[in-house]
Amino acid sequence: MSTGTSTTTAGAPPATARPRRITVRKLLVTPVVLAVLLLCTYLWITNADLDSIEHNSLDGGQVRLYLWQQVKLTAVSTFFVLVIALPAGILLTRTFARRAVPFAVALANLGQATPAIGLLALLTIWLGIGPRTALIGMVAYAVLPVLSNTMAGLRAIDPTLLDAARGIGMSPLGVLGRVELPLAVPLILAGVRTALILNVGTGTLAAFAGGGGLGNLITAGITTQRTRVLVVGAILTVCLALLVDWLASLAELRLSPRGLEVRQ
Repeated sequence: MSTGTSTTTAGAPPATARPRRITVRKLLVTPVVLAVLLLCTYLWITNADLDSIEHNSLDGGQVRLYLWQQVKLTAVSTFFVLVIALPAGILLTRTFARRAVPFAVALANLGQATPAIGLLALLTIWLGIGPRTALIGMVAYAVLPVLSNTMAGLRAIDPTLLDAARGIGMSPLGVLGRVELPLAVPLILAGVRTALILNVGTGTLAAFAGGGGLGNLITAGITTQRTRVLVVGAILTVCLALLVDWLASLAELRLSPRGLEVRQ
């Protein structure tokens, strides 16, 4: 099972595996499209007749602050997702911990099954308003893709490869570090990519929990009935999500072991 956008063909002959490379198209198309979109938005706003509310909301320093907060929320929440989900996914594939799998998966599913705005509202009631509350909600919402993909990647490995590794005298940690994890990398990276996109989207809701971010522009546009402010916040969020997805796809291509097929 994979919640990401990449699939791995295990056991494919090296002669038929698609070469793993970063093409010029892959490298340039997304940045060019994003640059054009941002330039058009900038020209539209700078040539529009803004009132005082719009001018204050779209002040350059204010927009940069919200964008930086959004990036920081995404980066920090993804870091904690990896710290939690990767070790948990590895542990739950070990024989001694398999009885805990249904409980752990149900707990991770609970975080994502709950609507993000509802989860943040509950956490705000419990923990109060602030960036910490927003981060906890974002982490809970994005753990599942990394956890499930880590488990799926490790379980998909051919048992004969593991037996062969043990047969030449590798320790359990050696088998994990030199055989299992390298073969599971494509699925793990796909889960990380999905978690990043989820965190960018959920980060816009951090404004409701006092966490800052581009959601402040969106909510300000709604509450003041200023469409331009709302549109700028939405465009910046979309551009950030596409940029993060592009960077993650390049990392996925670059870090996947040679000989494994990675399809975008």
